[in-house]
Amino acid sequence: MNRRVLLGLLVGVVVVLVGAGVWWWRGEQTAAVGAAPGYVGLLAAPNQAGFAQALEPGGIELPADLGAHEDYQTEWWYYTGNLEAADGHQFGFQFTIFRNALTPEMAEGVSESEWRTNQMYMAHFAVSDIGGEAFYAEERFSRGALGLAGAEAAPYHVWLEDWELVEVGEGVVRLVAEGEAMGLDLLLTQTTPPVFHGEDGLSQKGAERGNASYYYSFVQQVAEGTVRIGEERFEVTGKAWKDHEYSTSALSPGAVGWDWFSLQFDDGRALMFFEIRREDGSLERFSSGSLIGAEGEVRDLKVEDWVIEVTDEWRSPHTGAVYPAGWEVAIPSEGLVMRVRPLLADQEWHGTATYWEGAVAFEGEANGVEVSGKGYVEMTGY
Repeated sequence: MNRRVLLGLLVGVVVVLVGAGVWWWRGEQTAAVGAAPGYVGLLAAPNQAGFAQALEPGGIELPADLGAHEDYQTEWWYYTGNLEAADGHQFGFQFTIFRNALTPEMAEGVSESEWRTNQMYMAHFAVSDIGGEAFYAEERFSRGALGLAGAEAAPYHVWLEDWELVEVGEGVVRLVAEGEAMGLDLLLTQTTPPVFHGEDGLSQKGAERGNASYYYSFVQQVAEGTVRIGEERFEVTGKAWKDHEYSTSALSPGAVGWDWFSLQFDDGRALMFFEIRREDGSLERFSSGSLIGAEGEVRDLKVEDWVIEVTDEWRSPHTGAVYPAGWEVAIPSEGLVMRVRPLLADQEWHGTATYWEGAVAFEGEANGVEVSGKGYVEMTGY
């Protein structure tokens, strides 16, 4: 039996052997949102006893914290980027590996099997073919056992089966993922220091103690390699953004979703901010962000520091959900006004989780000087 067949069989029996796995993930999210499944419920799940929590600033140490934190309930390594071929053909990509701990510790005396684990992994891989006006997405599940999925800090390596991120040189990571309809093989090169969001890496999401995550990013990474669409391959270059976030509980009761923006300016700056939406239509006061200078300097943003107006909307033909599809974003203290638009309307995930995650472009002014760039927007709970 070859490795590919074995892995296929494994994925088929994960639900049986790991039990709560996939269906716990879907059920928690559906209950929390009350509509199509997203992954809001994963960050507001009630079964948190015994897990570590993000409590104090300064808790991130690199490179040690590049890998997995199995004592926290939830973790993700999140890569997005905008790519272009020599002929101008544009692409966006998302590659995310999620880790979820089903229990705080491994139960003693139950089984000595090497298949046994309390760590479950899920991967989401999508390519937005802007020129071809098509969105391709695939997901996989596996367990953190037998080398099938995992995350290591030194050397950096995060993987689920043969989808992987692996360090190949100082500050250089290779991203490899091959799906049925699309594929990526990219080298991502770090150009700025890591960005620690919130208070020295502690990103508060709610008023309750422990409703926070440890959160850092690598922005303005140089990306180069190939994109495959069907049988056609494109040599591409562009920019990529990495988020790594881990937590146990990171949302307060009443949260129904969030909008997350990561924007990379052509002049070398970058902007991240998120808005957590509540049932009554208000925004969580702990919504926040980071404005990053071209040399990596960071200004923390609070929700009152920006103004955002939705300028358009799009209704999904798959789920009926109505999403914002255009924004005017202003940071008055920076003299910054930007008009943000999706590069492709339909970039909605509708697999185990339902959310919109897509490539965007923006243009505007900063103190009278023209600015432009590209990035990614994620919207959940619609």
